[in-house]
Amino acid sequence: MTTVHEFQVEMTCTGCSGAVERVLGKQKEKVEKVEIDLDNKKVFVTSGLSADELLGIIKKTGKETSYVGVRH
Repeated sequence: MTTVHEFQVEMTCTGCSGAVERVLGKQKEKVEKVEIDLDNKKVFVTSGLSADELLGIIKKTGKETSYVGVRH
């Protein structure tokens, strides 16, 4: 089952959001969809991975990242 997880990520430009998309894109089989709201610095990830696993992946970008919760 997949869940939509919401993260707050310190992104200031499309280069930042591109880095987030790239690291999540490497998890092709495990990440179904990535939505980025650059204006509000939010990333929505549809995935079967746990929030902790996804947080670890996003943190590889070096961006300040925090888990907000599950989007319903």
